[in-house]
Amino acid sequence: MGKISLKPAAYIFFLSFLFVGCNKEDNTYIEIGLDDELEETLVSIYGSLDGITLPNSDAYQKIPADPNNKITKEKVALGKLLFHETALATNPKQEESMGTYSCASCHHSKAGFQSGMKQGIGEGGIGFGFMGETRKMAPNYDASNVDVQPLRSPTILNTAYQDVMLWNGQFGATGTNKGTEAQWTIDTPKEKNNLGFQGLETQAIAGLGVHRLKMDAEMLKNNNTYKSLFDDAFPEVPENDRYSLINGALAIAAYERTVLASEAPFQKWLKGKANTMNENDKNGAILFFGKAKCYTCHSGPGLNGMDFHALGMADLEGTDVIGDIKDADKKGRGGFTKNPEDDYKFKTPTLYNLRDLKFLGHGGSFMSIKEVIEYKNLAIAQNNEVPSDKLSPLFIPLGLSTEEIQQLTSFVENSLYDDNLQRFAPESLPTGQCFPNADAQSKIDMDCN
Repeated sequence: MGKISLKPAAYIFFLSFLFVGCNKEDNTYIEIGLDDELEETLVSIYGSLDGITLPNSDAYQKIPADPNNKITKEKVALGKLLFHETALATNPKQEESMGTYSCASCHHSKAGFQSGMKQGIGEGGIGFGFMGETRKMAPNYDASNVDVQPLRSPTILNTAYQDVMLWNGQFGATGTNKGTEAQWTIDTPKEKNNLGFQGLETQAIAGLGVHRLKMDAEMLKNNNTYKSLFDDAFPEVPENDRYSLINGALAIAAYERTVLASEAPFQKWLKGKANTMNENDKNGAILFFGKAKCYTCHSGPGLNGMDFHALGMADLEGTDVIGDIKDADKKGRGGFTKNPEDDYKFKTPTLYNLRDLKFLGHGGSFMSIKEVIEYKNLAIAQNNEVPSDKLSPLFIPLGLSTEEIQQLTSFVENSLYDDNLQRFAPESLPTGQCFPNADAQSKIDMDCN
């Protein structure tokens, strides 16, 4: 890869002044100089703009897929419903939670397919608020029986571009996880790696059991809509085996692969719509792919990449945290691989659709995108449990000015924000159930009867 050569500011200003044109259709002024600068920077890194462009969600042939789970329109349609289906919640530890939670309880569209809370809660959670921000543990539950996450709930957005799942990457049998077979412990969720699927498929299969959801074949066959959807999605599977947990999970994974932030302003800019990003955000993008070098970790079309890094961020902590966080969870990748060299490393998350979230980082220790950028700019670890010799060599001061931090923040907040994620949520479920939650308080919050 050659060096990125940025043009002097004065020259950029001159080009901008000289070539600013007026679009006769909408009277929008376009800063040609900044567009050229950004394009030049991206091409020098990726070879072309295609290398950072997300496909449309229905362009199945262009979306990374598990060779053992082809993405089809029929699977996606089925998976979209099953992902949100609260009627699958038939295996709770306490009867009061029967039929009240779903995959989407911790990964819903209004929070960028993350949880609106510091800790996502499946079974044993009540309430929703506007974007999941008021969900809490039900009075009759405690840390011993509630289904609560020990880390921030990772998003499913853009995960087609990652071959292993969770912050520690424990789900996935191929690629990144080759050589970790000794850790696929029998009688644990990691055992599902032995099925040979990539991360999204393995996570969906294991996650249904972990989160107390059940694919009841009789219930699915007795619902005409679900029966028809399973028949269309898996016509090659004998009918006696068709309405199964694994097939339902494969449909969910196929759907998850299509959940892409392809309508974000930056993605529209990549596809030729220069006026979707303002001058401030274009300067931020040039910093992202230039001086700040954010792209070295947040790589590829999903801006997530497949590397694990120790950045010294804090774990879940505080009086509002439910349960004790295990050492294995605190060690991230090392907690899974048992390799000390992997200790405190966590998988790189996507940077799309973070603007609405109050908790960022694997431990929810940041309240805004700007806080994260300021943290990385100073490169002073906040977690005293992480030895300095374990910190990533990429965790170094960036030397960004106050104005540059503002520009970079604006780019991430605004140009990496797809405001139409609701297109990935169904209008209703075949069972008529409320979603993503169906407890009494959530129904009130969501005005769902």
